[in-house]
Amino acid sequence: MKKFLNAPTDFVDEMLEGIYRAHPEVTHVEGDPRCMVATRTVDGKVGIATGGGSGHLPLFLGYIGENMLDGAAVGGVFQSPSAEQMLSVTRHINQGAGVLYIYGNYSGDIINFEMAAELADMEDIAVCHVVGNDDAASSVVGEEHKRRGVAGIVFVYKAAGAAAAAGLSLDEVVRVAEKAKARTRTMGVALSSCVVPEIGHATFSIGEDEMEIGMGIHGEPGIRRAKLAPADAVVDEMMQPILSELAFERGESAAVLINGLGGTPLEELYILFRRVAAILDEQGVQAKHVFVGEFATSMEMAGASISVLRLDDELDGFVGSSATTPFFKHVAR
Repeated sequence: MKKFLNAPTDFVDEMLEGIYRAHPEVTHVEGDPRCMVATRTVDGKVGIATGGGSGHLPLFLGYIGENMLDGAAVGGVFQSPSAEQMLSVTRHINQGAGVLYIYGNYSGDIINFEMAAELADMEDIAVCHVVGNDDAASSVVGEEHKRRGVAGIVFVYKAAGAAAAAGLSLDEVVRVAEKAKARTRTMGVALSSCVVPEIGHATFSIGEDEMEIGMGIHGEPGIRRAKLAPADAVVDEMMQPILSELAFERGESAAVLINGLGGTPLEELYILFRRVAAILDEQGVQAKHVFVGEFATSMEMAGASISVLRLDDELDGFVGSSATTPFFKHVAR
């Protein structure tokens, strides 16, 4: 293991200390650095919270800011935060209009977020849930409820955050978030493993000349393992289920997110987007909002994912609106 760290057990808390020192626009509450919230609050606005394990920056903490999220709880590397930590965040971001939880479809997160909502209800805080499940590789059509939430959850953050900033009610923000979720699909590919600091060795083994299509962001098994292919061929395979499920019509538009998993150069991500754009052109679909970079990583894993959101007029406006957070900045055209 080669990493810039001190004691592996201090990895998460020292990372958080660095973020707080670098970004005064976020702070923590109730004495727990793992309960991050925006420094600025907006009275009467629906609060939006997320959370999950560390090791995925800028997911989850990186999306707290203007026109996006209001708070997040973070656990250890690839570990869920506790219900009590989520409740601490919930208390702070509740500005009288209720709170929406947006999180990935993982058992530990589901248990702890549901428990936090029950505790919040005892304090008369209204809480709703939207559970991300955009990973098309993790279950078949018809069993989407079994799918993992991966990088496509950023589109849900973006749409819900803009809707809340526009003053929509909790029910309406939930509706917008559910629509963004339903119209988003993601496929990933991994080229290497990652190392959890407290474990100190690779999470799994993969050959130097191999790739795994559909692998999850914690190293969950994908659809198939094969010899590394040219970039265009890899994108062609990844886009097939995405386009099949989203069923675009010619003349429609899309938001596209090309996500690096932590160890992939930006140059390679743009090579992947080049092919995604060409495929959409062939389908008569405009790539209207494009995001290329690292949005949901897996420590230093080499690989990438492709997320596509089928836009309508409402989602076009929300996804295309400006947003500013410590890790994410988007200016409306």
